[in-house]
Amino acid sequence: MKILTLIVHTNVQQELSDRLRSMDKVGGFTFTHVEGHGDDIEKDGFLSARDEVVGYIARIRTDLLLEDNDVDSVLENISDKKAAIAGQGFYWVTPVEKGGHL
Repeated sequence: MKILTLIVHTNVQQELSDRLRSMDKVGGFTFTHVEGHGDDIEKDGFLSARDEVVGYIARIRTDLLLEDNDVDSVLENISDKKAAIAGQGFYWVTPVEKGGHL
């Protein structure tokens, strides 16, 4: 199992949600609202006047628990060049040692 962590601009939350719900390989997800801080904020093409004033970019994060062989197909779907999501965030993949319900 792997965890695919996605962090994207809030402007693409609805499209990301629609895409994730349409994939059989994604059993469910939760969005967490996060703030993007750093030197690269000025380079963000979707930086709004509000973002400039408050000094951070509003983003969302989701962590997806996936089978090892499903990670690449989920990433391909999300990063499709025709999608509004393309170029709007970043991701990382981490192995899962253990997991379950509490």
